[in-house]
Amino acid sequence: MAASMELSLDNLPSDPLLSILSFLDFRDLINCSFVSRRLNELSAHNPLWKGLCIKYWLLTESDRAVQGHTWRHLFKEFYEDLGCYMEHYAVLKKAWDQLKAYLDNRCPRMIASLKEGAKEEELDAIEAQIGCKLPTDYRCSYRIHNGQKLVVPGLMGSMALSNHYRSEDLLDIETAAGGFQQRKGMRQCLPLTFCFHTGLSQYMAMEATEGRCCSDIFYHCPDQMAQDPSAIDMFITGNSFSEWFTTYVENVVSGEYPIIRDQIFRYVHDKQCVATTNDITVSVSTSFLPELSSVHPPHFFFTYRIRIEMSPDASPDAACQLDSRYWKITNANGNVEEVRGPGVVGEFPVMTPGKVHEYASCTTFSTTSEFMEGHYTFHRLGNKEEVFHIAIPRFLMICPPFRESLVRSQGSANDVSRHFSEDKSDDGEEYEESELRGLNMANQGGRCPRHI
Repeated sequence: MAASMELSLDNLPSDPLLSILSFLDFRDLINCSFVSRRLNELSAHNPLWKGLCIKYWLLTESDRAVQGHTWRHLFKEFYEDLGCYMEHYAVLKKAWDQLKAYLDNRCPRMIASLKEGAKEEELDAIEAQIGCKLPTDYRCSYRIHNGQKLVVPGLMGSMALSNHYRSEDLLDIETAAGGFQQRKGMRQCLPLTFCFHTGLSQYMAMEATEGRCCSDIFYHCPDQMAQDPSAIDMFITGNSFSEWFTTYVENVVSGEYPIIRDQIFRYVHDKQCVATTNDITVSVSTSFLPELSSVHPPHFFFTYRIRIEMSPDASPDAACQLDSRYWKITNANGNVEEVRGPGVVGEFPVMTPGKVHEYASCTTFSTTSEFMEGHYTFHRLGNKEEVFHIAIPRFLMICPPFRESLVRSQGSANDVSRHFSEDKSDDGEEYEESELRGLNMANQGGRCPRHI
């Protein structure tokens, strides 16, 4: 009786066994294939490998049709080529696919500038050239696309303000290796991006040295108050290549970073920074400019973009013209500054139903954060005596994380440190703002007055 009730894999129906196997990862599925002939046959079931190909390699039916192979064969083929990147490949490939799909019609020149992926042996040669290992996620991304051709506009975002312009290209691995840094203060740092107009680059630390963490991504910023040229502060933009790149892509494809004149502008818009007064809505987005900023002395440069829109449902009698602006600016120390002036950036826009007016301006401050709010003064076109205010929502500007140079943190610039601490209880009050504004602007691209 007991013998007749014994179960064997050979006697079990295939469907429940395949259902169980579908929960296994590829390594366990391969191990199962060595257990018995029956499991060997079932583990080769094509739909099982289809799911794994989609999960790890983002392959589609059309990919399989082009290749003309089974899903199991496709998985093996990709694993042999890219298996060392399984932890990162799906995330980075998805980000690249999303970015290309989003920009294909919006910024076709950027898509045309992308290079084909680098080969494994090419990346190995670069490691031998620079004498250190490339991060796995960086290698993985460059197997998908080897950066872009050096063109304008660059893939990694632009910024235009007055006579200052920045556009960053994503460097190909060969060009990046040519800019690999070994000088004191920037040792073992690989450039990721480059801007023709400012010479600005974002760098990635290849090793934990000189106060940096391995894989830190940053804009370098010379300490202008130190005597040692190796004293270089850093504005941190990422803690790993994967985080840095996927966060950027998410900001682009979500519309957080607007596309303006076929370029990606790295403005950040807080959805709460919107105010509607009667028929007019004002919204604000901001962007930090590292190339015009410094940690020592504390000088942080922001640009803000303001959109003024009159509702299309407004009455024609609501047409009006902007006369003046008022700003209330509060820094991290609680100090308040008020600014009044005619128009906005020299203009006096007329608003009619459905009309949108946008402009960009800038501000500098000496504390790590500051918020602004205020109002515009308008008059009705049909009645100049009718004057009214339109609220500008409060918006906050926060300096990105930064790290001081090892020279300063180790006390090699004690003369500077004493200058900050002597008879002062608050770093933010060390300088009058009028003294701070121009200190770090020398040899930079363009200079913008405060609160235009």
